[in-house]
Amino acid sequence: MIRVILVDDQVLMRRGLRTLLDVEEGVEVVAEAANGAEALPMVAAQRPDVALVDARMPVMDGVTLIAALTEDFPHVACIVLTTFEEDEYLFGALRAGARGYLLKDTSPDDLVAAIHKVAAGKTVLDSPVAARLVAEIVHPHPAEVPHHELLSSREADVAALVATGASNKEIAAHLFITEGTVKNHVSSALRKLGLRDRTQLALVVRSGISETR
Repeated sequence: MIRVILVDDQVLMRRGLRTLLDVEEGVEVVAEAANGAEALPMVAAQRPDVALVDARMPVMDGVTLIAALTEDFPHVACIVLTTFEEDEYLFGALRAGARGYLLKDTSPDDLVAAIHKVAAGKTVLDSPVAARLVAEIVHPHPAEVPHHELLSSREADVAALVATGASNKEIAAHLFITEGTVKNHVSSALRKLGLRDRTQLALVVRSGISETR
């Protein structure tokens, strides 16, 4: 059973989400909160697996809450569910440790699927959000991401193979390099792109990051 906490300052939104999720097998809503400050003690008491978090809330917003959960309750997988696509929330949430970023017009089926995916350790981004992330990486703002921080040709090759699901051993054999070198290239790509793990890297590559080569 996947235990879920709903964090949104709109009562109707929380009620709608609870109604949707209460009929889903394998998902249980264990708590509701109107902002991050209310949510933290509930997380400590209820120990949810997934937090559905609005980006913009009074008292404590979603990005601040996600950063706190990542620090104190790393087992909780956070999904931002919001109407806002602004960079401040998108990149802030991902840097804070969010495993998903969905817009509120996402379909019920996609939302439920996202809950299961993040609970399993995967990363989920809405298509418009993924496109925004790719656009920022492919065409970064020069004041924020200097040109030399883009992927090298070899890093892009490794990232492309990561996106196919290949293991480090398989990538090493394909590119005729050592597994240690593969690990170094993956770590460098994650650092340059501001990503957390191989899952995020694979997602970005599949959305078009190979165009950086």
